[in-house]
Amino acid sequence: MTAIKDAVPEVVVPEPAPVPQRRSFGFNTISTREKVVRYVLLVFVLLITIGPFLWQLSTSLKGSGEDIYTRIPRLLPAQPTLEHYGAVADTIPVWDYARNSLVVAVLVVGGNVLGASLAGFALSRLQFKGRRIVLGLFLATLVLPGEVTIISQYVTVREFGLANTLFGVALPGMIGALNVLLMYNAFRALPIEVDQAAIVDGANAWQRFVHIGLPSVRGTISVVAIFAFIGAWDDFLWPLIVLTDPDKYTLTVGLQYLSGTFSNNPRLIAAGTMIAFIPIVIVFATLQRFFFKGVEEGAVKG
Repeated sequence: MTAIKDAVPEVVVPEPAPVPQRRSFGFNTISTREKVVRYVLLVFVLLITIGPFLWQLSTSLKGSGEDIYTRIPRLLPAQPTLEHYGAVADTIPVWDYARNSLVVAVLVVGGNVLGASLAGFALSRLQFKGRRIVLGLFLATLVLPGEVTIISQYVTVREFGLANTLFGVALPGMIGALNVLLMYNAFRALPIEVDQAAIVDGANAWQRFVHIGLPSVRGTISVVAIFAFIGAWDDFLWPLIVLTDPDKYTLTVGLQYLSGTFSNNPRLIAAGTMIAFIPIVIVFATLQRFFFKGVEEGAVKG
């Protein structure tokens, strides 16, 4: 047996040749030059977006003896002070204007959260005649700028007897077409089997909306609330048209008195702008964790 084993030639299996490492040129490969270009563009966009805010904040904190129009802009105040914020409150009833803006914003946010949610659920989950026509009308309104319908809106508000009222300011924005479409897209992303199972269990449309739909789209509701609040708080043209009583002015309209009375002191104007900006920061900081979750709701998932 040993002789036979020695007579059989040993088969040597050659080792596989090493596979050359190829450089990947896929979509995930970014060259150093492309990275530099991207970061330069990001910094440029950041300066355009954050630059005016930082300039206004710096101007509001600079003392009266500082020159804000220096040849080389200086963001850090040499004599920081908060006296301009107190001067704004002494010059105009800024807290009354802020309260009026808050009333309008609450009405607009409440109307959009409730109305857009109901409309979006009905368009996405209920079957009725003319559903596609209604959806098409919502889409068609997005191409119309707000200035096109502002005259008809004012006539309607005046005929209802709501001119020079805060409710008249809030009424046209209480249900936005874009918010309805956001809720429609979020509800449509829910599995249809969940609705079918609820129907088999005897749940009606309202129960499905409250117990199944709303808990699943809380992120999108936060997005709608943020957009509605910012739109209502920052609106200037519509309150200026509807309101005639200075005591009912919103904050954005009331701040025009700073520009007219103290046109030579931009520090007060900057301080008033910062006062109007603070509530937006608070709302976004409160709802930001739901905001980014809501961006993903309704997206196409593979």
